[in-house]
Amino acid sequence: MAIFHSVGTFLSPLLALFVISLFPFIHSLSTVAISETANQTLICAMAKSVNSSQDSSIVLRCRGFPQGNEIPFNPFNPRLRLVSGVVGGNGFMCGLSSIYSSSRSVIVCWRFSNLGDYISYKRIYKGPILTELESGNSHFCGLVNGSSSLRCWQWQGFNYSLNNVSSNLAVGENFVCGLSSSGQVNCSGDDTNVVHRVPGGSFRLVEAGFRHACAVSLNGSLECWGSMGGNKPIGEFTSPALGEDRSCAIRPNGTVSCWGKNGFTLPQSLRNEYFMALEAKRRVFCGVLTSNSSLFCWGNKYFDANPLVFDHVVPGPCRTGNECDCGPLPNYGEYCPQGQMICQTCTKNPGSPAPSPLSPPPAPRPPRPPLSSPSPSPPPIPRATSSKKWTTKMVAFFVVGCVGSFSLLLVLCIFLFSRYINIKGSRVHDSGRLEEEDPPHDSVQTSQSQPAPVLEKKLSHLISLGSGGHLEEFSLEVLIKATENFSEDHKIGNGSFGSVYHATLDDGRHVAIKRAEISGSSSYAAPTKRGQDDKESAFLTELEFLSRLNHKNLVRLFGYCEDSNERVLVYEYMDNGTLFDHLHKLEDSPLMSWATRIKVALDAARGIEYLHEYAVPRIIHRDIKSSNILLDATWTAKVSDFGLSLMGPEDDESHLSLRAAGTMGYMDPEYYRLQVLTTKSDVYSFGIVLLELLSGFKAIHKNENGVPRNVVDYVVPYTVKDEIHRVLDKRMPPPTPFEIEAVAYVGYLAADCVMLEGKDRPTMSEVVNSLDRALEACLVPPVLSRSTTDSSTHS
Repeated sequence: MAIFHSVGTFLSPLLALFVISLFPFIHSLSTVAISETANQTLICAMAKSVNSSQDSSIVLRCRGFPQGNEIPFNPFNPRLRLVSGVVGGNGFMCGLSSIYSSSRSVIVCWRFSNLGDYISYKRIYKGPILTELESGNSHFCGLVNGSSSLRCWQWQGFNYSLNNVSSNLAVGENFVCGLSSSGQVNCSGDDTNVVHRVPGGSFRLVEAGFRHACAVSLNGSLECWGSMGGNKPIGEFTSPALGEDRSCAIRPNGTVSCWGKNGFTLPQSLRNEYFMALEAKRRVFCGVLTSNSSLFCWGNKYFDANPLVFDHVVPGPCRTGNECDCGPLPNYGEYCPQGQMICQTCTKNPGSPAPSPLSPPPAPRPPRPPLSSPSPSPPPIPRATSSKKWTTKMVAFFVVGCVGSFSLLLVLCIFLFSRYINIKGSRVHDSGRLEEEDPPHDSVQTSQSQPAPVLEKKLSHLISLGSGGHLEEFSLEVLIKATENFSEDHKIGNGSFGSVYHATLDDGRHVAIKRAEISGSSSYAAPTKRGQDDKESAFLTELEFLSRLNHKNLVRLFGYCEDSNERVLVYEYMDNGTLFDHLHKLEDSPLMSWATRIKVALDAARGIEYLHEYAVPRIIHRDIKSSNILLDATWTAKVSDFGLSLMGPEDDESHLSLRAAGTMGYMDPEYYRLQVLTTKSDVYSFGIVLLELLSGFKAIHKNENGVPRNVVDYVVPYTVKDEIHRVLDKRMPPPTPFEIEAVAYVGYLAADCVMLEGKDRPTMSEVVNSLDRALEACLVPPVLSRSTTDSSTHS
């Protein structure tokens, strides 16, 4: 099925929203949007309705190519104001609107692919008014009204900022630019050819292409930088539009010049036309004619035969009169409500004397040579020659340089080889053994053993510091009696340093008793001296941390027992077991609603957030997994098992460098690879738990062919394509309309948590905020943003 037959099917509920109502506080919005996917192109524009000759309303019209079919509309949603601007990119189109009786903006988007698959529209933003909305091919960004706060969507790991930018956003493939109040260009992003080559001076506007940018100076000259194809023509310009390796720009007289790779130019049939607005996306360019506001497009073969796409297109956003420095466009009343107008493009800076608007074209005139011809190539630069011979001094410098370089290379090789030897034999998160019926307890710790701790002295020191003053010291006899000599009938699981038993004390308390095992039957590999040291270290770590932690989402420690070779901790008993059991073992579990599962995730996230943000010093758990999240009698989730935990860095910049520890399938690959531990390692592990909650699959499980597969590799690709419904837990009932948006939002959050680089992951505080919003959305009409954080806002 052709893509745009599918698009026509799913656009109706969304396009219903796209009838125009241009409110006055929008500074810069486009009324034309272009979206390309493989060999398909979608052109959308705000234009006069064609329903009847008497109907003069403005609607959003879309047409797909190469078929050229126009997509029909239904009446708009009365809860929303009418759309004020549109942006498009690779497989998506978005519109900016607002809510009646509310000074808040709303962004609604829909996606499509060249395969004909589609997803119904989504509201991805509801918040403070946005005065700018611009898109590149993959991402789109907005500016919050009255501030330089930058919000971006569909940009995983976005953590950039634009200092002092107040207007004129420009979004490229991996960069974003804007203008300050003084007209200076500021850019941020990963494209160093653009970000690090920003020209100095003051400019009227800036525009971004795929890998390059151009800005119009106060006198109309065009400055371009980055990876631009072709040679920029000379002269003055008013409005550039940039694609991939090709560009076009409007001159003060309304004609358009184009340049780019492989001799890209404006088609001959359009060289005598006058334009007042341009829009571009990769290969495709569209312009609004000054004479009749028709929309013509060019750039690929679909438009060669008939470049006309729509008649009577709105040439720009409607604004209040005091926002138009160079006066209104003629005939603006055809497009704008009373009291608003479309501003005329200025040919010079509005602040300079006698700004001149872009005048309408004169009467038709004789053909003239095109202005879009590439400028002559600059003369070749003469090759530098030198007749200077080698001197003794030059030879000496050369020899010293060679020896020094060789020495440096040798040292580097030795260092890398030593690093390889140190980590050889360790296992990556998704290359460990396949989890079978029992939860994973193969906690791997590859750190070098420390000198054997003197347990009694450490316990005494801990108590003397007052850390364990509120803990109860149990006698071994009491615990043996309560567990019937640690019988298998009382055993309920395993922890980081031993087995866990359920027991009832003489005072009626139900407790969980964790006993350190000295034999080789524990999860540690062998009954060696090092293994025993690891157990005693884990025992002391858990005792030390839990003795000073108090949070409703952390398992409570009642006390301990230290008797000869016995090491025992006594906790509150969690009646409903582990999250792992409910997801992967129990046939009938109360965790069969999406609201309940998100509530469990939120509880656990709050416990981890407490460790990261409020414990002093902060604590990194290092072994977050579904079998370490326990559920009490009221189904409140609590984090347990602190045997591998460590005191964290004092700030976000510092880190701990040590050998990796954790459970296969949950271990942060960056921590494993670089041996650098931060709180973001716990975030990765928690992301795996979220993927388990959504999909019902174990962290490492067998696919339909019996081959081991990591849950990240299976679930995340569907999530980022907005197809999470394909991988949701089959045991769960289908999500309701309210729940599906919350579930997809949690999927985006999980995808952000398992990003390969820690800097791209959200903090646990941001995770808590996102899950809180998702839980609320399960119960009320959803209000969610794609991003996981306010700064990237990444999900």
